[in-house]
Amino acid sequence: MTTDETAAVDALERLGLSNYEAKVFIALQTLGTGTARDVYRVSEIPRSQVYGAAESLAEQGLIEVQHSTPMQYRPVSLEEAEELLEERFENERTQAFDYLESVRDHHEEHGEAREDIWSVSGEGHVTDRIEHLFRTADSRIVFGARSVDLVSSSLREALTDAMERDIEVVIVSEDPEVRGLFEDTRMAVYASPENLRNERAARMVVVDDGAVLLSVGGDGGDRESAFWSESSGFATVLVEILTGWIESSVK
Repeated sequence: MTTDETAAVDALERLGLSNYEAKVFIALQTLGTGTARDVYRVSEIPRSQVYGAAESLAEQGLIEVQHSTPMQYRPVSLEEAEELLEERFENERTQAFDYLESVRDHHEEHGEAREDIWSVSGEGHVTDRIEHLFRTADSRIVFGARSVDLVSSSLREALTDAMERDIEVVIVSEDPEVRGLFEDTRMAVYASPENLRNERAARMVVVDDGAVLLSVGGDGGDRESAFWSESSGFATVLVEILTGWIESSVK
């Protein structure tokens, strides 16, 4: 198989087809109409497996069968196939997440409160977590970054979106380039004082009164790692400490 065909088979598998089903479906798209022998000739699957895969595809509405001798197979249109697979994927997604939500609700109703502190590693994963925290903000975000390399365009967009939701946004950084990214906005921008600077500290996030993230590393070849917590006693206490520290030292 070519690289493109392999990628197409992989994609169809992710949409719920088996490996053989995906290969038969692709072969029939190539042929237009064909017998099991025809499919075998243009694909890399045993002829004995074509029948079972074709029968399954027919049950899913992805191919049509002419009961002649030998049987002929014809795929439905690509538009119809796409609609069927999208509907199937959406149904599977809904079923899975409805169940996960019911499990989560059961845990929240009957489980004990936990003081959770989580860790995340890798600059991209830390950025994703920060963006999530920005999106959950109700009233206030404090964001600090050691260098401009740690302020991605997606983070800036998330902060701008927060401003548009009337969230108070405060930027704190020792790096003038970081501050310069936000000076023409309505965000409050401050230089971090000497007593708040640490050569290992990378990024800091405080959201409302109950979420906090602190990271170290992040540039100079170091792998960024962070710990974060929200809706916990630990987060509430740390938010109070950090907020008081920043307000007394910066403002």
